[in-house]
Amino acid sequence: MPEPLEPLVGEFLAHLASVRSPNTVRSYGSDLAQLVASVGTLEGLTPDAIQVSLRRSSKTPVTRARKLSAIKAFCRYLRRHGHLSQNPAEGLEAPVRRKRLPKALSADQALDLLDGQAKTKTPLRDQAILELMYSAGLRVSEAVGSNVRDFDFAERMVRVRGKGNKERFALFGEACSTALDAYLRGERVVPTSGDPLFTNARGGRLTTRTVQNIVKRWAAQAGLPTGVSPHTLRHSFATHLLDGGADLKSVQQLLGHESLATTQIYTHVSIERLHKTVAESHPRSKV
Repeated sequence: MPEPLEPLVGEFLAHLASVRSPNTVRSYGSDLAQLVASVGTLEGLTPDAIQVSLRRSSKTPVTRARKLSAIKAFCRYLRRHGHLSQNPAEGLEAPVRRKRLPKALSADQALDLLDGQAKTKTPLRDQAILELMYSAGLRVSEAVGSNVRDFDFAERMVRVRGKGNKERFALFGEACSTALDAYLRGERVVPTSGDPLFTNARGGRLTTRTVQNIVKRWAAQAGLPTGVSPHTLRHSFATHLLDGGADLKSVQQLLGHESLATTQIYTHVSIERLHKTVAESHPRSKV
């Protein structure tokens, strides 16, 4: 008699519960339930049957890759416990996931955002935040985590603590320096503790959520497309540097990327913008 898969999935999930989080167990359980519905028996668990199951239950490469990961873990368990002599999922490869190119503002859109005057009780602080993230390419966490003592205004340089608490120096321009000076002189609330650059009305350090709301509000007032976020400013910083002729290694250093490959994605953004410019402007592009 063919051996049903369902009890074996139950055994696997019970084992998984002892080593993985409840969320992982639920996710694997859902994915494997679809495999059971499609295949049904241990004897029917073949590479072709798994592929058919994935095609039926997965609409995107991301979903298919996740489901295949669950199936592979299940098949390894079956092989390890003697239910299978060979692993039918071993040679199956997840679909290639195309990296989504980061969205960047055009130079004109960035100026519209930074030169705007959103209705807010703290215009100097908000503009200083926007200027810093765009001028220095900071992550939102790096901006809110910065302290006044991190800044060298004479050199227009800031010490940044990035991912993994790694430090780097970022540079900012004159417009950013002017905005920061105006904020420090006119709006900064004295902090209740520590030395945060950006404070809220109670003197506490500003949160990333507050900065996200600031960017969203200013972007809407500037008439920019929806979806502009603090990370959009960082993407725009990198893209505009490359558009202006900066070398990739310098941009990598300024962004604090550990791998040059991470920075290289911005070269594709710049190339796409060049293609668009040629398509819209060159008389032979439409021939």
